[in-house]
Amino acid sequence: MAEALTSSRGNVLPQEAEESGPSNVYQPRKAWTIAIWLTAFSAINFLDKVVLGMLAVPIMEDFHLTPTSFGVIAGSFFWLFSLSAVVVGFIGNRVASRWILLCMAFIWSVVQLPVAFATKSWVLLASRVALGAGEGPSFPVSAHALFKWFPHDKRNLPVTLINQGAVIGLLLAGLLVPYVSHNWGWRTNFIMLAIASAVWGLGWLCFGREGTLSSAAADDGAPRADTLPRRVPYRKLLTDPTILSACFVGFTAYWSLALVLTWIPSYLEQALGFDRISAGKVFALQVAAGIPISMTLSWLSQRMLQRGASTRVARVLFGAVCVGVGGLGLLVPAFVPMPTPYRLVLLTAAATLPNMVFSFGPAILAEITPDAQRSAIVALNVAISTCAGAIAPITMGWFVQAHPGDLAHGYELGFALGGAVMLTGFVMSWLGQHPERSLRRLQG
Repeated sequence: MAEALTSSRGNVLPQEAEESGPSNVYQPRKAWTIAIWLTAFSAINFLDKVVLGMLAVPIMEDFHLTPTSFGVIAGSFFWLFSLSAVVVGFIGNRVASRWILLCMAFIWSVVQLPVAFATKSWVLLASRVALGAGEGPSFPVSAHALFKWFPHDKRNLPVTLINQGAVIGLLLAGLLVPYVSHNWGWRTNFIMLAIASAVWGLGWLCFGREGTLSSAAADDGAPRADTLPRRVPYRKLLTDPTILSACFVGFTAYWSLALVLTWIPSYLEQALGFDRISAGKVFALQVAAGIPISMTLSWLSQRMLQRGASTRVARVLFGAVCVGVGGLGLLVPAFVPMPTPYRLVLLTAAATLPNMVFSFGPAILAEITPDAQRSAIVALNVAISTCAGAIAPITMGWFVQAHPGDLAHGYELGFALGGAVMLTGFVMSWLGQHPERSLRRLQG
């Protein structure tokens, strides 16, 4: 197997390039194979994230935790998440993504095991902090790796496929975690997740490859990052309105995702009256509905691009509307009485639509960022976005704990706050993101 060699500027050296195929040529079969591997990586990532929320009730019972204390532990996953995303993102400018991804997989495997044997809540806390540090760079590094295989106008679908790995992870969690917990105890889930990460790492070691495609390979005629200097001062990049707005709308969308990962399973059980097994099945059905919705919306956006629509229309405004509708899905049930099935439909919309930002956002940033700085900028975007994950679970815990006699109302108020946050993201994205204008500014 070839050594992973990179230059001091992060370019793949000839030995690695020979493994991947002809330089700067789109290779669909190899590209989609890598996309499938990264989708499996994303599925394990989200299984790791959501398992704590799926097990919220038995964990709170076993460790004698209040909702606020549990919210702190759930949020601790994000304490080092953003920092590690930034640090490894900059490393990704210089080191092959293939090896960074491999290291992350084995870190995930190791840090899950202590939870299976924990008797003190601090062990659970420490494990989640370490896991968050290990998983923080996963999406930006995966997107950066993927962009080395796909040209600009073909990036929507593969990035969305990676995001569907998250949905697959949530779906598997909804189906398997209650079953495993019922038959072998909740701790067994963490042993199985450790094994899954190790198996993926061994497979990636054998089959993972580094792409060699650059922005200059795109043939759609749109303004692209290859027209920029090789490097743009970070001061100029990080004060660009499109990049700043992308970070803010990502933060608002991740607020919704954090609530989905941490609190929807317990909301179904404690507020809507589902038993634990039924709550898992309903949760799985909700996330499963997101797969065809997300893939269809992504295909539609990519089709718009290929028919000549601007990135602002096909990605920015499209994503903004998805965030706005998702925000209404969280906000409306708190103020409008409705039957449970209607609540579930709106929750499904709120859990699915805002996630389109995570498909469109990296592609927007890649379009206006030099290839040599792409990993760092995408990582900074993810770092800022995922800060919401450290805040949203705790705020929901406050609302629930403040309404012990009416848990449903406490949950609804927590969701309503999330809806309001997302509506501000909709406005900011609509007003602030102008990729073509930013590209002209950064060229100057």
